[in-house]
Parts: sequence; C-alpha cells; structure tokens
Amino acid sequence: MPRVVSFHYTLRDPSGRVLDSSAGGQPVTYLEGAGMIIDGLDQRLRAVASGAKERVQVPFAEAYGARDPEQMQRVLRTDLPVEGELSIGDQFQTGPHRTDPVVTIAAIEGEEVLLDANHPLAGVDLTFDVEVVTARDATPEEVAQGSPGGKENCGEGCGCAH
Repeated sequence: MPRVVSFHYTLRDPSGRVLDSSAGGQPVTYLEGAGMIIDGLDQRLRAVASGAKERVQVPFAEAYGARDPEQMQRVLRTDLPVEGELSIGDQFQTGPHRTDPVVTIAAIEGEEVLLDANHPLAGVDLTFDVEVVTARDATPEEVAQGSPGGKENCGEGCGCAH
C-alpha cells in the first residue's frame, strides 16, 4: 500500500547552493508513486520513517533528465506572447493554460530570441535534506484518485479522476 508522506526539504545543487526550501512554510504532502514529486526523490523516501532526517542524492536522470538541445528554439521577438523589455534568464509560459510549457530566454540576438524549454534543473544532480514529518498508509480513495486527501484537496489539472 502506498503512503501519504509529508516532509520539509532544502534543495541544493552540486555546489551546495540552496535552490529551494520549505523551511518556514507548509511541508510538501504527496502520495507515493503518483508522480507528484520527482521519481528519484519518491523512490528514496519510500523507506524513510516519520520523524527521520535524511540527505537524499538524486541524479539528474531520476530528476528532470538530461538537457535536450532539441528544446532550444530561435523565434522572432515579435512572435513572443510577452510585452516590454526582455532579459536573458526571463521565464514565461507559452500559453494561457497552466500546463503550457514554461520557457527561459537563453539569448537575445537582434530581433531573434533563443528560447530554452528544458526544465531549469535539467542536467543537474540534486541533493535534498529532508525531514519526514508524517507518513501513513494511503486510503483506497486516495490511491484511486492519485492524490492525498479527499477530492476537495485536488486542484484543476491535478490529474486525478475527480
């Protein structure tokens, strides 16, 4: 039976730089095996008990994958769905839906802009310092819908069968 796990984390890159953290906020809660967190972290947290603190190493292949040069595309500045000044590193969603890809501006060359649709952490090995706050067996309803809690805890686009 999969578990519902809540945990706090601090995410670091290979140089030790903090990329993200749940410190001071709510813990992340997920259903094991439901694709709610990256696979490598999900797999490594399966044996971690409630109350435990662990350092978890996740290679890029089990996180956001390798960088894919096919995800780079040159477009005309006038074709972009954004207004105003552009800078390298700016990110924007390519359409109005939450599932539309997010791209990063990699270069600006005259009237052309090089867009990168790779995840910003693609190709990066990740280190998570985690503290498992709670871990319990999932209910049959949670397993069926693919997310923790009742249907009221699901959001639009959550992927469950609500």
